[in-house]
Amino acid sequence: MSNVKLYRHPLSGHSHRAQLFLSLLGLSAELVDVDLMTGEHKQAEFLSKNIFGQVPVLEDGDDTIADSNAILTYLAMKYDQGRTWLPTLPSDAAEVERFLSVSAGPLANGPAAARLVNVFNSPIDHQDVIDKTHALLEIFENHLQGRDWLVTNKPTIADIANYSYIAHAPEGDVSLDNYTNIKQWLKRIESLPGFVAMKTTEVGLCKVA
Repeated sequence: MSNVKLYRHPLSGHSHRAQLFLSLLGLSAELVDVDLMTGEHKQAEFLSKNIFGQVPVLEDGDDTIADSNAILTYLAMKYDQGRTWLPTLPSDAAEVERFLSVSAGPLANGPAAARLVNVFNSPIDHQDVIDKTHALLEIFENHLQGRDWLVTNKPTIADIANYSYIAHAPEGDVSLDNYTNIKQWLKRIESLPGFVAMKTTEVGLCKVA
């Protein structure tokens, strides 16, 4: 049995990016579902793994890594021998870091937040976050013009960090119909060996259909 455990919620995009990268690296991991609805993530046992009480958390032997982007960085540095997922060239590494910051900021406050309204009934101004999402998607659409990936000519953890919530933006009432470059980028990620999809909600099935 693998000594790697991923504490996650199946509808969490942050959890999915960690699960996806584990699979892309060919690493087996035990998936441990955390019941967010009952507040399991705020109990002492889980808080001992992540003081902020958030999923995902990765346990790898003696190492415990909290935060999805920290997990991506850890996995890339420890298990990607070719160092393509987290480039060593300083300018490329800095660009990856910039898109990790985007995933923790504008992405979280845009498509992730819009999805929270429908999937978790979060009391957020839905139209405001939908507008923020489209503004962000326009930037991604323009950035991806003439390029396959966000940073280098190969996929990096920047692509993985931003994939899940953009792919599931329709669950937040954000259509991707007008974003051709983004849709092609999503397909490229979904074509990678080892790709695993995030669970789609009934809300998402209705919106995408």
